Amino acid sequence: MLRTIDLRGTRPTPSELLALVPRAATDVSAALDGARALIDDVRDRGEAALLDQAERFDRVRPAAVRVPAEELAAALEALAPDIRSAIEATIVRVRAASRAQVPAPERTVLATGAVVEQRWQPVARVGLYVPGGKAVYPSSVVMNVVPAQVAGVRSIALASPPQAAFGGRVHPVVAGVAALLGITEVYAMGGAGAIGAFAYGVPGIGLEPVQRVTGPGNVYVAAAKRLVQGVTGIDAEAGPTDILVIADDSADPDFVAADLVSQAEHDELAASVLVTDAPEFAARVLERLEARVAATKHSARVRTAVEGPQSALVLVDDLEQATDFANAFGPEHLEIQVRDADAALARIENAGAIFIGDHSPVSLGDYAAGSNHVLPTGGQARYAAGLSAATFLRPQQVVRYDAEALREVAPAIAALSAAEDLPAHGEAVAARFERVGGR
Repeated sequence: MLRTIDLRGTRPTPSELLALVPRAATDVSAALDGARALIDDVRDRGEAALLDQAERFDRVRPAAVRVPAEELAAALEALAPDIRSAIEATIVRVRAASRAQVPAPERTVLATGAVVEQRWQPVARVGLYVPGGKAVYPSSVVMNVVPAQVAGVRSIALASPPQAAFGGRVHPVVAGVAALLGITEVYAMGGAGAIGAFAYGVPGIGLEPVQRVTGPGNVYVAAAKRLVQGVTGIDAEAGPTDILVIADDSADPDFVAADLVSQAEHDELAASVLVTDAPEFAARVLERLEARVAATKHSARVRTAVEGPQSALVLVDDLEQATDFANAFGPEHLEIQVRDADAALARIENAGAIFIGDHSPVSLGDYAAGSNHVLPTGGQARYAAGLSAATFLRPQQVVRYDAEALREVAPAIAALSAAEDLPAHGEAVAARFERVGGR
């Protein structure tokens, strides 16, 4: 089912590996014009534009974009006990792991009277996007909201597309989890228009602009995020999900097949990649993959994903070559199922989240591991990180020098300002040690 990329007997350079990695055929730039039109419409017409877009794309027109407080309360009350219990357990784990992502303030004394302090300041207001589409994602509410709360964000707004199956309301499970987390500002809006509404605000419904937008979405959401950068911050341009499994013949072929299927069920463009130095093991995985694809609920979707150009079986000579390929791919989710997992882990540079061993499947991270599942896709892990408390924090340096400490570095400042032909910089320091007009 998976096409084969055979690297045995070769040692591609890093640039050659980048050219070899399988990718989904998505192009955010192709969606920019459409996303721009939707954003401009929201800026011009506010709530009316959002309602029209819901009718066009979500096949339903909400009664209003802002979700009433009583609807949130009712959704919380209606949460099934098993769902509520699972969400509460997930919140506890994600909150604990997120706290570890908040750096401690630091105070560096460079000399007597010369201090530079490092503090981490949260943004004041954020907009969190929870997608609709092929599935409902209450877990994404937790993954977006909890790190923002841990970071100290004071004002949190949440958007999710209106659901035709629920009369234009936000999916009641999404609304219920938002209420469980204390989020009172929720909007039934989706796609590029929602991102534009967050960035520019919609005064008619009390939606104030945000300082950062986070959360996954389709190609138009990604395009909209690209367009609003500079007006607001974003986490990343999320695309179709991906999983890369590094496995040797010590791994369980059925576990590997199950994990490849688990991510392929998200989307027809999802990428499932197996990298192994064991051809006979790979054959066993393919047998189990065929059986699991045939048996799973979303079989057609999964089959399209695993047979697509973005998915592959990669045969390598050894685990060193396997990790080289993984680093070039930059997976959103990386599983390592080999005898010496720590040795392989030591060679990994680029990955959104890493799952070690037979009993750490990606599904664990999607829900209950405590890690965050909003991760860089499409190779962005080569230069970007997943969502965390740090996403909502800005490092700020606070400088405290007294007169003697400034006097000590004044000659260096004068020399450098002269070298850069910016003499007023040096003069601003010298002024502090001059007495002008008898002062």
